[in-house]
Amino acid sequence: MPQPPAPEFPSDAISSPLLDRYLEHLLVEKGLAERTLESYTHDLGTFLAFLQERGSSLEDVDEDSLLYYIVRERARGMNSRSMARRLSSLRGFFSYLFDEQLLPANPAENLENPKLTRNLPNVLSIEEISALLGACDLSTKLGFRDRTMLELLYAAGLRVSELISLRPLDYDPQAGLVKVWGKGSKERIVPIHDVAQDFLNEYLKSWRSSFSPVEDAAFLNRSGKGLSRVAIWKIIRKYAAQVGITKDISPHTFRHTFATHLLEGGADLRTVQILLGHADISATEIYTHVQAHRLAAIHRAHHPRSQ
Repeated sequence: MPQPPAPEFPSDAISSPLLDRYLEHLLVEKGLAERTLESYTHDLGTFLAFLQERGSSLEDVDEDSLLYYIVRERARGMNSRSMARRLSSLRGFFSYLFDEQLLPANPAENLENPKLTRNLPNVLSIEEISALLGACDLSTKLGFRDRTMLELLYAAGLRVSELISLRPLDYDPQAGLVKVWGKGSKERIVPIHDVAQDFLNEYLKSWRSSFSPVEDAAFLNRSGKGLSRVAIWKIIRKYAAQVGITKDISPHTFRHTFATHLLEGGADLRTVQILLGHADISATEIYTHVQAHRLAAIHRAHHPRSQ
């Protein structure tokens, strides 16, 4: 059985056999990604350090000690979003210990998350997307690669991690489908439109070999290796500056734009959820708030009582 990666605890965090067992459960049975495991390691290791400071153990934890921990972390300046993540880690951990009969009760059962303000994501207009795509010089291998990447980000709503891990064989040119490996190594199949297919076909057939590949990634740098997240971020910022887009955009902006434009075009929320690979539809619902701004503008412009 594979073992979870050796956790690197922060200076104020410790480990325990029960935590190690939980991390192995998350890796082997839940298939969580390494970055997610690192978050659990940090959050729960820090909580164990808190218990050690108080001379307590996991068996001693009750709802009052959890509330005291929350108050202490708040006093240290932890914001609502970080606290929500910390509480989610604790709930999962104690639920596992209780279900496995390693603790007689679940002290985190009634923990509630703090209210979070949901920031609306930056979204590009159709005109801005067109300008960005048109900024790539298709006569050069770098320009053609960049145009293909941008087309794919917008056509499939990919995360940047999904784009950089894409391999040539993950694309089915006959069906126009891309196999994507998302969070937690979960696979999903995403269709792409004809224009994106044309660029990806041509790039893989005629341009990728000019990078002298030494890795199996679809999109390569000058050394023939797969591009990094930072490299793709810099590419997007370069083209944004060229066409005068002043919004703070990133690779994820294309994902937000993909979802928003689908909803504005009449797609239902469940379909967008599947295409984005969201496990919970609540993660997709933020795009309905973006769409609501457009609907409000239409309402103001056309409702008789708004004249």
